[in-house]
Amino acid sequence: MIVFNQAMLSLEEISDRLEIQQLLIDYSTAIDQRRFDDLDLVFTPDAYIDYRVAGGIDGSFPEVKAWLKEVLPNFPAYYHMIGNADVRVSGDTATSRAICFNPMAMGGESGQIYFVGIWYLDEFVRTEQGWRMSKRVEEKCFDKVV
Repeated sequence: MIVFNQAMLSLEEISDRLEIQQLLIDYSTAIDQRRFDDLDLVFTPDAYIDYRVAGGIDGSFPEVKAWLKEVLPNFPAYYHMIGNADVRVSGDTATSRAICFNPMAMGGESGQIYFVGIWYLDEFVRTEQGWRMSKRVEEKCFDKVV
């Protein structure tokens, strides 16, 4: 067993945390590589997503996935760097808070970069296919165009 925050973690909880952390990476990889259908392996079909703090939309996973496919091609380059993932597991549900640094090149001749710093506030549920994200809400830290 591993001691974490003065508590002993079982191998199952360690495994759960690692699987959830991998979902955070899988999300970023799907978005950054523009493989939007890969998000089907990250979210539950009825997941709620809220991107409004960075100028996006909120809604059900299918609505937001369609929006991502439409909007993100307007940015020639971008990436997501995820860190400080604080994952808390409680049986078949879990939550996490993770920071994301997301610079995005603006389209056109401007050469400008939109720097976004947000916190992802996520909820997860264990399904027959493994852990899936059931809710993602962005909390703004900063944004700036340079």
